[in-house]
This record gives sequence, structure tokens and C-alpha cells, in this order.
Amino acid sequence: MKATTIKLEGELLEALAKAKPAAQSISSYVREVLRHDLRRHKVAEAAAEYRAFVDANPEERAWMEEWDKADLAKPPRGKKGRS
Repeated sequence: MKATTIKLEGELLEALAKAKPAAQSISSYVREVLRHDLRRHKVAEAAAEYRAFVDANPEERAWMEEWDKADLAKPPRGKKGRS
């Protein structure tokens, strides 16, 4: 596995030390923060791709508009005899 070392110093190191949980090392905290940021970017890309898909597919757009109108607080209609 490839690894790298990044030097953290000054205000950045101090801010990270204050932000991290007491039981967590700076290294593991930085790894966690970077993983979360990469996931955020991945989710944003997926959302943009889906938006492009919906814009290019009128049937999907119509279905989503119908979904947006649904009352999600109301129980779904089901077969009689179901509880």
C-alpha cells in the first residue's frame, strides 16, 4: 500500500487538535475528515449525474414530479385486511 506523509503545523495543527475527539489521534482524525470530504464530493457528482439523467428523460422527470406531490406522512393505500 502506498503511503505519504503530510506536514501539519501552526494554526492548522492547532485547529485540528481542538476539533478532534480527545481519544483520537491527529492522523486518524485527518484520515476520517478526508474520507468524509471525498464521500461528499462523490455524492455531489452522483447528484449532478442523476439531475442530468432526469433532465434528459421526460418520463423519469414526470415520475419524480408525481413523487414530490406524494403525502409521505399519510400511510400508503394497501390491500384490505393488512394492518
